[in-house]
Amino acid sequence: MKKLLVIGGTGFLGFHIIKEAKKRKWNVTSISLNKPKKKRFLQNVKYKTADITKFHSLKKKIKGNYDFVINAGGYGKHPDFGNSGDKLFKSHFLGVTNLSKIFSKKKIKKFIQIGSSSEYGNATAPQSENASCSPKTPYALAKFSCTNFLQSVYRANGFPVTILRFFLVYGQSQDNNRILPQIITNCLKNKKFPVTKGDQYCDFCFIDDVVQGIFKTLHSKKVKGEVLNIGSGKPVKIKYIVNLICKIIGKGQPQFGKLKYKKGINMKLYPDIRKAKKIIGWKPKINFFQGIKKTIATYK
Repeated sequence: MKKLLVIGGTGFLGFHIIKEAKKRKWNVTSISLNKPKKKRFLQNVKYKTADITKFHSLKKKIKGNYDFVINAGGYGKHPDFGNSGDKLFKSHFLGVTNLSKIFSKKKIKKFIQIGSSSEYGNATAPQSENASCSPKTPYALAKFSCTNFLQSVYRANGFPVTILRFFLVYGQSQDNNRILPQIITNCLKNKKFPVTKGDQYCDFCFIDDVVQGIFKTLHSKKVKGEVLNIGSGKPVKIKYIVNLICKIIGKGQPQFGKLKYKKGINMKLYPDIRKAKKIIGWKPKINFFQGIKKTIATYK
């Protein structure tokens, strides 16, 4: 039986990773700041609480050996630079350095670090893994710093890390503060809600496809030290997405142009996913129309 440790197992992504691992009859442990909410609690999972930025208390919680470790932890908010931004950066980077110290001394087969498309900054689309990164926010800088650090550890001692650089992930049980849940909720209530002009191109990948990409990576022998883009590879305009959700639900009153674009936003952020297809044999199976219909159905 495979043993898996998920850092951030009570979050949206962690919950779906654990659900898939349980289908495969794996032994699963989760470490998060908090215990899972009722809707994300799964039977026969060892839920532990710890702050990954505190080395000694974290080390005490990580007993025994694991085959695989997935780091889906860290603060997901995106503040500007300043006090909160500095705190966010430290939470991600300290967490990763602590985890690497602990697991460099344990025999694990694979350590997966969840990266972010925001690492690319204003790189030209479609962004490939070889693109020059220029992170513009504390969150992006934190993720990019983690990527560089872990690749350095790999080069120094062969630490079996792979960085999966996610674009926009969506699906059932996602937190309400994310863009698609906000649009869906506003449409279901038939509320007026502000949106940008909606001219930016983004990449949304359904959670089930993302999880399959993670498990294909866990079983691949060709990915140590690599960065892989995980996304649909099919850019869509935000305006199209908003209008499609309104059409499926049958109501909703988006106010286009009422929100300004965020400063420094990349208007075309979508990946080249050929590397993931070639190395791990992964490609997404669920298109946006199918995925958003499945997601909306869970709200009714």
